[in-house]
Amino acid sequence: MKNCYYIAYGSNLSVEQMAIRCPNARPVGTATLKDWQLLFKIHATIAPKKGHEVPVVVWEIEREDERKLDRYEGFPVYYHKRFLPVEMRSFATRRRRKITAMVYIMNDVRPITPPMEGYYNAIDEGYERFHLDRNILRDAFNESVYIYALENRMI
Repeated sequence: MKNCYYIAYGSNLSVEQMAIRCPNARPVGTATLKDWQLLFKIHATIAPKKGHEVPVVVWEIEREDERKLDRYEGFPVYYHKRFLPVEMRSFATRRRRKITAMVYIMNDVRPITPPMEGYYNAIDEGYERFHLDRNILRDAFNESVYIYALENRMI
């Protein structure tokens, strides 16, 4: 069966974790989701928001990898799938090209909540490895801490 592209913005930025989850998957490039925002609801998700952007890594995955990711992501109960057009910058050629890639987006099952330290660190390592803008990750984390504290009357 034909391979497809998968967009990672959370813990699947970790090459080590993806090697365990999906041994045949390989990172092929980066892209930016324009007018989307990175959020934490314990786990990472994205939501449409004008003027924001989310850097992502594009993986080439096999059908079996997608089945494994479905289980890991709790599809369709915890996350649902969408296919988004993106302009990917290839690691191999450094050229940009338009593709359509699958992405998991969390269903409305959790409020904004900061992630656990290990989970955040795995994402941060991916941001560093793939030279993504870590300020976007830090802003999402700080916003989750602030909203969580506000909603739980901690401030």
